[in-house]
Amino acid sequence: MGNTDLRQLGVIREVPFDELDGDTVAVDAHNWLYKYLTTTVKWTKDEVYTTADGTEVANLVGVVQGLPKFFENDLTPVFVFDGVVTDLKSEEIEQRREEREKREEQLEEAREEGDAIEVARLEAHTQRLTDTIQQTTRELFDRLDVPYIEAPAEGEAQAAYMNRTGAVDYCGTEDYDALPLGAPLTLRQLTSKGDPELMDFEATLEEHDVTWEQLVDIAILCGTDFNEGVSGIGPKTALKEVKERGDIWAVLEARGESIDKDVDIIRELFLNPTVSDDYEFDAEMDPDIDAAREYVVEEWKVHEDEVERGFERIEESVVQTGLDNWT
Repeated sequence: MGNTDLRQLGVIREVPFDELDGDTVAVDAHNWLYKYLTTTVKWTKDEVYTTADGTEVANLVGVVQGLPKFFENDLTPVFVFDGVVTDLKSEEIEQRREEREKREEQLEEAREEGDAIEVARLEAHTQRLTDTIQQTTRELFDRLDVPYIEAPAEGEAQAAYMNRTGAVDYCGTEDYDALPLGAPLTLRQLTSKGDPELMDFEATLEEHDVTWEQLVDIAILCGTDFNEGVSGIGPKTALKEVKERGDIWAVLEARGESIDKDVDIIRELFLNPTVSDDYEFDAEMDPDIDAAREYVVEEWKVHEDEVERGFERIEESVVQTGLDNWT
């Protein structure tokens, strides 16, 4: 999930959606989807999104509720799904799995005690992107003509690369790892109400007079998905020491510290991640609302009341966009 402390260094401003009209954004699909998945589970009765055989597809509610923001603001998302998990990050995922199992035990206790509020909170925090959720999300995207691609490794790294090479106008993620990954312009809060935030990579380097490599060193010192940070070092201290000493190795030597993983490997994961140019997408979306509604409501038995307004918003925005183009 990245280190949120990097926000203290990032040059970030709110950007009105009017400035994004007609643009494209490569969205970290897992990051975006997880937010809507957990929100749906937390605030919606489980019978709404659970089939007769017990299969949960809360994602179908979340996707329909989350997509209208893109359609209404003529901002085309290109969702980027994770591929093979990086070896170092697999340890982070294992840790998250253990934490989720611990929460599942707490969830059972809360259910036995009849604590509805705690049950809702813990159910949201124990969600994971199952194979069914992965498949049904893609199939719903197909019906709504929403473009998506498969990354060879980290979806966020691929999204940052697509932004860096000019394939899209922005990278979209709630994580701050987009900064050390070198995404030129990152849109945040695409899952929140109101206008998004714009995080500017070049402006951040200029603001602090550091290189991309030094920014990565700062992130590693603070801690990333691939390594534990150095105790006592936050972003401001890391910035100060990297600027004074030049790089992470000089900082570690001066402090008599070490990183729990190979620094060279972690650096490469940010500076030269596994990405691909082998992808295609069509930014012109032409959603089939009827097919999408049938898929969600008839095929997967999601309550129509939970998704109808989302479908209506998408349809209204498509009609309005057509009128604007005709005018």
